[in-house]
Amino acid sequence: MPLAHPPEGPWRRASRATGLLRGTAPTPTVFETMTGWAREHDAVNLGQGFPDHDGPAWIRQIAAQAMLTEPTSGAASLNQYAPGTGLPSLRAAVGHHVERHRGLQLDPDREILITTGATEGIAAALLALVSPGDEVVVFEPFYDSYAAMIALAGAVQVTVPLSAPDFQPDPLALESVVTERTRMVVLNTPHNPTGAVLARGVLDQLIQVCSRHDLLVLSDEVYEHLVYDGEHHAVASTPGAWERTITVSSAGKSLSLTGWKVGWLTGPAELVSAVRAVKQFLTYSSGPAYQEAVAEALLNDRGFLADQRDRFRSTRDLLVDGLRQAGLDPVVPAAGYFTVVDLAPWGVQDAAHAVRELTVQAGVTGIPVSSLCRPDQPGPLHSWVRLAFCKRPEVLQEAVRRLGAAADLAQDGAFAQPTR
Repeated sequence: MPLAHPPEGPWRRASRATGLLRGTAPTPTVFETMTGWAREHDAVNLGQGFPDHDGPAWIRQIAAQAMLTEPTSGAASLNQYAPGTGLPSLRAAVGHHVERHRGLQLDPDREILITTGATEGIAAALLALVSPGDEVVVFEPFYDSYAAMIALAGAVQVTVPLSAPDFQPDPLALESVVTERTRMVVLNTPHNPTGAVLARGVLDQLIQVCSRHDLLVLSDEVYEHLVYDGEHHAVASTPGAWERTITVSSAGKSLSLTGWKVGWLTGPAELVSAVRAVKQFLTYSSGPAYQEAVAEALLNDRGFLADQRDRFRSTRDLLVDGLRQAGLDPVVPAAGYFTVVDLAPWGVQDAAHAVRELTVQAGVTGIPVSSLCRPDQPGPLHSWVRLAFCKRPEVLQEAVRRLGAAADLAQDGAFAQPTR
């Protein structure tokens, strides 16, 4: 007789931690769900964070050529397994890249690990360094992968809320939640979903707290090259941070190649070695031809990083201006792919309800910020939505046109939660 529902297991903790447990069954992530709705209703998809144009053709051509080229005698094929730590050429390129942009000198053989996207780096770091019962502090809202992997590790997620409009972490609030069971603090700068960039003074104070309590730091910096206002400060370069910090980043966001899933993590050799011990039993390795192409792009991006930053700054401003014209007051993000905005002026109390109605009635899809918060603690961001601007200008212009029409619908209560 077939099972009526999945058996008990860690999957349940992960689903519960991310608000994806419906009765006895897990449901897909909010990103997959909203993208499906967008397709179904022919909506402009500003929900899932991916560019609608691929990275440079010359990078893709390097990967294509690497796949098609027969290896010379004694050389490894780039269509077979890469080394578990990543291609030596990519590890060396990451080292050069980090030194040039962040001023840190790394040992490519001991302090750099290539991962299947930053998400795998996050997963492997948490599984490797956090034990059941440990507490991991996360600032809320947060990338949903953090909650899932903390739960799979059997650890306890402790959240510290971020407040609009600047969304800067409060070092005193961090210190107030630290206990003898606290093992790690997760930092995300530039921040998803708010686009905030950690100020230098705030970062210094956060690391001081971590140093006083001998805490590990997991720093997610995938948007490091998409800063429009201000400057990105690498967490590991902060005094007192290096010896306790694992940093993850990726080519997906930096080079507009999210589907390639090429990421890396860096840190002191002892921590990287521990993470490798887990990572080798996840994917082991992936995409050697992609790795080869990313290596060349990191050594010389041919101006792409600066051009992309300027392009996304322009599309950010286009979307922000459109939201203002629709009667809303969006946050102007300093970095990243997204802006967040409170839909309360449209009569919205629950953005999770409103985003579906926006998709169906207005043809624009976003993500409720509440889906990036603890599901058991509804907070002040319950009426907020996240919208992506990493799209072509003509796509955003159409979204802005539809949002203008949505403002008229909002006057009639179209997006408000029905009363019962």
